[in-house]
Amino acid sequence: MKITVFTPTYNRAHLIGRLYDSLCRQSCRDFEWLVVDDGSSDNTEALFKRLQKEADFPVRYHKKENGGKHTAINAGLELARGELFFTVDSDDWLTDDALEKILRWESELPRDGKFCGFAGRLQNAAGQLSGAASDGAYFDGTTMDRYGIAGGERAMVFYTEVHRQYPYPVFPGERFLTEAVVWNRMARDGYRFRFYNDVIWIYEYQPDGLTGTGISLYQRNPMGYGLWIRERADILGEKGMARFMTYYSYCCEMKPWYTPKQLARSLGISESYVRLILFVHRMKNLGRKP
Repeated sequence: MKITVFTPTYNRAHLIGRLYDSLCRQSCRDFEWLVVDDGSSDNTEALFKRLQKEADFPVRYHKKENGGKHTAINAGLELARGELFFTVDSDDWLTDDALEKILRWESELPRDGKFCGFAGRLQNAAGQLSGAASDGAYFDGTTMDRYGIAGGERAMVFYTEVHRQYPYPVFPGERFLTEAVVWNRMARDGYRFRFYNDVIWIYEYQPDGLTGTGISLYQRNPMGYGLWIRERADILGEKGMARFMTYYSYCCEMKPWYTPKQLARSLGISESYVRLILFVHRMKNLGRKP
């Protein structure tokens, strides 16, 4: 099996049919569709019982207790049979030649063990592209370069065995951790990544999706967010944490039971520094009031 198309899902039975239809139209057939249901309460399970009977490609369905997308990815990596691991969200869909392009791109990668994967571009249903194009057909860098020249969100495809070496940390009581934590760790360890300009993924943001919920995700999951901030700053060689800490303190204002000590541990900085930044931030907020 060459490709595992992996989809974590939660209460998306009314939308996931678009992705299924796009998989039925794929010109490449060397793939499986692995779906991890993160505790849905709608009719997702019944839907997949039907799809497993009618599909002309392998459809594997696994249901688990709700724990967030990152925990679903951990489960998917354990179950995947494909050489390549391609996570596609349940409210989006693929171009008809997406998997064919993935096979071609993988065949073009150097066989030196230095690449962890590659990516295509996204566009929305209206044709608007996500991010900026690089010069030429592709750009070689690391997964950190999606912040710069690669720009925007990308359709990330990883070698399964490499990705398995980087499971997502899980914090008790938190149900969100940005995928960037793992991607940044791959970059830190020297893995290369290739960004192609071709579109293979069509997206449509949902009001209740991860993108649509915005900053409230960080308010509800501050330990995971703090981990991302700390590790990203370390990789980028950031000497000061003030601008990160200011934003972080804002995100945590709605969760006052997280103490400065807990915040300091999450960010890997001193408690006294946390108290200083929190004090400055609150004084600035007071200054904004009429």
